[in-house]
Order: sequence, then structure tokens, then C-alpha cells
Amino acid sequence: QLQLVESGGGLVQPGGSLRLSCAASGFTLDYYAIGWFRQAPGKEREGVSRISVGHGSTYYSDSVKGRFTISRDNAKNTVYLQMNSLKPEDTAVYYCAAGTTAWGMHEYEYDYWGQGTQVTVSS
Repeated sequence: QLQLVESGGGLVQPGGSLRLSCAASGFTLDYYAIGWFRQAPGKEREGVSRISVGHGSTYYSDSVKGRFTISRDNAKNTVYLQMNSLKPEDTAVYYCAAGTTAWGMHEYEYDYWGQGTQVTVSS
């Protein structure tokens, strides 16, 4: 079975940092574009970051650009989302997703999804 398992969420104060992990089992993430999405209660799911297959170009939404960094560790078959300077509005459930041909941040472009990890930014 193909699975993505997320970890690293938690409670952090504004201005703090967290690193989310997305570990793959049953397939190799190196062959997939990986997207990070988030969904706050009562809001639509939004794409926040993506690392493309091939040359590994990256994308960040305007709301997180300059604060978040996506990276890949092929030896661990894991993709990370380093989140710095966190704000209360970053509070959401964060999901990673993998797609063989994903180029944008549309949910239909991604074939496999993790279960999500809660990130709460609060004083």
C-alpha cells in the first residue's frame, strides 16, 4: 500500500518554528511532486508549498513565502516543510500530498494524501 505519514505538528508561540515531515512508504517520493496544503476550521483547503519532480523547483504561496521552506531527503524518503516566523493565521491542519504530474496546487493533481498534522500558533 502507498502511504504518506505526517508528523511534526504541535503548539508553538507566534514567531516560533516547526518542521513538518512527510514520510512515504510503498513508493519513492523522488518520482513525485510533493505539495503541502493546509485547512483551518471553516475554511477551504489551500496550497502553501510545492516541490516539483525532476529539477525540484519550488513554489510558495504569498502568505508563506520567505517564512516556509520545502525540502527533500531522498535517503529518508521524506519531504519536509520548515516553518519559521509562525503567525496565528498559520494555525491549521497541514497535509502533504504526492502527484506524478502535479504542476500547480489543485487538489485533483495529487494522487496520495497524508492524514494531516495539527499546527497551532498561539500565545
